[in-house]
Amino acid sequence: MRKVAEWILRMMRRVVQPLLGKNPASREVSDKRTIGDDNYFMAVRMLLDEGREVLFTPKGDSMLPFIKNGRDSVVLASLSRPLEVGDIILVKIGPKYIMHRIFALDGDRVTLMGDGNIIGKEFCTSSDVIGIVTEIHKENGKVVKPGKGRFWRSIRPLRRYILAFYKRVIL
Repeated sequence: MRKVAEWILRMMRRVVQPLLGKNPASREVSDKRTIGDDNYFMAVRMLLDEGREVLFTPKGDSMLPFIKNGRDSVVLASLSRPLEVGDIILVKIGPKYIMHRIFALDGDRVTLMGDGNIIGKEFCTSSDVIGIVTEIHKENGKVVKPGKGRFWRSIRPLRRYILAFYKRVIL
């Protein structure tokens, strides 16, 4: 199990270093492999349990316009404080791994909704949380701290039109 985790970490480093631009020579990856989500996130969980942070590039448009599919990366850290509405977290719900913003908290029950979603929420418990997003690395190299999305959550009825404009004109 440890050898698998170490191999996954080596593969993650090959992906992460070009994103950070620290070592230009590492941009060419000759040993390109695909690993499953379970193996990848097992390694992520191990790193977070050791108190380390993990940089990865999320897939999907559910966090538009704040996190762009395949272009922006996020830094995950282990949860060191109580969850708050507006936090962006990574959770495992059944077989899926989901990174969305906390929409509501009711005791141990957590309601999630992606910023790019118009309808549709996910439900989990705080024990399903793998990590919390502490930084967003934009495609232009800018690093931003994620806000709580108060304004974005307050204009939920208008999201449909804003996202449609964003996807058609800006992307």
